[in-house]
Amino acid sequence: MLTTILALAVVLGVLIFVHEAGHFLAAKWAGIYVHRFSLGLGSPIKALTFRRGETEYSISWLPLGGYVKMASREEDAASAMLEGGAGTPVPPDRVFEAQPVWKRMVVILAGVTMNVVFAWLVFIGLAFKNGREVDPTTVVGRVTDSLPAGAEALRSIHPGARIVAISGRPVHTWDEVQDLIANDPSSQVTLRFADSSTVVLPIHPDALADRLRASQALIPLRAPVVGRVLAGKPAARAGVLPGDTVVSAAGQPIGQWADLLRVIEASGGRPIDLAVHRNGTTLAFTLTPETDTVLDEAGKARAVGKIGIGLKTDTRFEPYTFTQAVAAGSAMTLESATQVVRTVRGLASGRVATREVGGPIFIGQMAGETARLGIDPFLGFMAIISVNLAILNLLPVPVLDGGQFLLLFAEAVLRRPIPPKLREGLTALGLVLVVLLMGLAFSNDIRRIFGG
Repeated sequence: MLTTILALAVVLGVLIFVHEAGHFLAAKWAGIYVHRFSLGLGSPIKALTFRRGETEYSISWLPLGGYVKMASREEDAASAMLEGGAGTPVPPDRVFEAQPVWKRMVVILAGVTMNVVFAWLVFIGLAFKNGREVDPTTVVGRVTDSLPAGAEALRSIHPGARIVAISGRPVHTWDEVQDLIANDPSSQVTLRFADSSTVVLPIHPDALADRLRASQALIPLRAPVVGRVLAGKPAARAGVLPGDTVVSAAGQPIGQWADLLRVIEASGGRPIDLAVHRNGTTLAFTLTPETDTVLDEAGKARAVGKIGIGLKTDTRFEPYTFTQAVAAGSAMTLESATQVVRTVRGLASGRVATREVGGPIFIGQMAGETARLGIDPFLGFMAIISVNLAILNLLPVPVLDGGQFLLLFAEAVLRRPIPPKLREGLTALGLVLVVLLMGLAFSNDIRRIFGG
């Protein structure tokens, strides 16, 4: 729990700071008077507040956002008391509305720009540090039983079939196979095999969950070679060693790793015979798989047998040059942004269920999980959330940056400011929409916690 809370505080703190710093730096560049730069909402914490020059810097009590309080002609006494600037004389030429429309547009878009730049730099750094993992196979070993609507044709794929292209794009690794099935922008995904046969999956690109399940329904062909043996587990106690090739289990011939898994998972708590090839010799063992509980493709718990062995794969890591890392980081940033756009479109069209919307609690849970995996997964998660924050802020809702930009665009086209009452009405409507969305997100988070 403590790790989750701390991870959420780091994620929100850093990303809100990055976003508001964009607005702040752009406002200073534009010559706008800035009363306060605040992390958090509500009243500032006096012990964490200081003034430098004309601007007050503070951390406020409610850690669910932040703001840059810029001088405005339309300030009211209540907001000035809460957000700063009450009684402070400001030169008329330094208020927000006194700046040219194009400068105000830059200020409004600076926050989301900083979020995208932050994610881009993180993705580049991770790519340069880690390179990429390559799984050099496109041969299908089996197809899982749980398939989403539109993916039923996958059942026609036979073990050993080699995928050569997806929607016209050649594939050479399993990573490319899964990525294209999940993210190909076409209205249907076409798998072409080495024998020139094809399988068509009519799944809309905005049906993200179905696309993802379809990509995970294909399991690559793996030789039944043991890569690692966990100490103290049934395989280790029986004498199985890394490098052994399993040829039979429970009297059934084993042709691939998926065959071995199927036999072992069905044998929890019951002794089975295992035959392996080792240095040209066949050895026989008797062992009893331990019983464990896992989630299946549909998210339901089921009991399976395990013996404590891991697969030996041909997966390799390839380093990136700096130029390649920049290209890879740019591609990851674009892919993350595309995923958010597809999600929003899917929610609007009904292809993405509203129950999949997550709020701060869900973000905190994911932040805690990635933090436990290490600094690289945690930074990658932060970059993804930063892109989410940027794209969602661009929605045409008046209280968000995208809505404010549209109002400025309308002002530029009409060559006069939007009437205050109209702007206030649109802002109130936008606030209602945001509150409703936050309510949906919180209710989904609570249902997840209690298993709903």
